[in-house]
Amino acid sequence: MPASIAPQGSGKSTIINLIAGIDRPTAGTVTVNGSRLDQMSEEQLAVWRGRTIGIVFQFFQLLPTLTAAENAILPLDLARLGTSRERKAVAGRHLAAVGLGDRAGRLPLELSGGEQQRVAIARAMACGPPILLGDEPTGNLGTGMARDMFGLLKGLNDGGTTVVYVTHDQALAGLASRIVSVRDGLITGDTGRRP
Repeated sequence: MPASIAPQGSGKSTIINLIAGIDRPTAGTVTVNGSRLDQMSEEQLAVWRGRTIGIVFQFFQLLPTLTAAENAILPLDLARLGTSRERKAVAGRHLAAVGLGDRAGRLPLELSGGEQQRVAIARAMACGPPILLGDEPTGNLGTGMARDMFGLLKGLNDGGTTVVYVTHDQALAGLASRIVSVRDGLITGDTGRRP
């Protein structure tokens, strides 16, 4: 499970957005798992992203008019995976996995920042993506909950999901199997094992 560590403003979020095909490079290429993202149309990127990527954004990006369960179901709805009942069951399992099984009916405004972050993690897990990206995925969680969520991400990684996250937290980065250090948009270090 690789981590990118760098101070604020060094390009960590941009790296995540490039890997996800949200941002386009101004130069060079972006290849993820054999797919050249810089050559895809917006429509192709949307389809590829829906099948390949789960994203935990730094500022949650939850839809404010949807409950926690509806936010966790959204990727399944967009991908048209399973029946409505199956989608609800999957979202329920993911919310329970992040400790929010009893908060499924709450709107984001009724949840703490840490709870919103956990809903975002459940949403990223929705479609069982082969790649899960986290932009400061535990940044709004207390130390204990951050470790629990890291354990969840590690479990996904152990199960075959590639998990890449960016952080400025040295302790959290130290838990990764590979650490890529970034400063001013450039890689300044790369340690740990590679797959």
